[in-house]
Amino acid sequence: MTKRKKPVPSKLKLTEDQIDQLVSVQAHQDSAWEKVVLVRRSEPTSLSIPADLAARAAFLAKLHRESRVDKWVERIVRERVEIEESAFTAAKKTLAS
Repeated sequence: MTKRKKPVPSKLKLTEDQIDQLVSVQAHQDSAWEKVVLVRRSEPTSLSIPADLAARAAFLAKLHRESRVDKWVERIVRERVEIEESAFTAAKKTLAS
């Protein structure tokens, strides 16, 4: 077991090689690591949509040459969620300033 080096003052600028060396030295020291964090994947969720909306989605999926309507709907929902998250983040920044 190697001896732990003294912490480097934050005012010093370390090169990438120095940082790599410091991480390598501490990698095998249990005391250098934080407590283990367990992460669990959330359970998948099913969504129900009205039949007329499903038919419209199936038509549009075919227009976009998607082989499965569920994949097309997933892509559309993912894109929309990303847009909404981006708008929410921008709004938070605007309110904070």
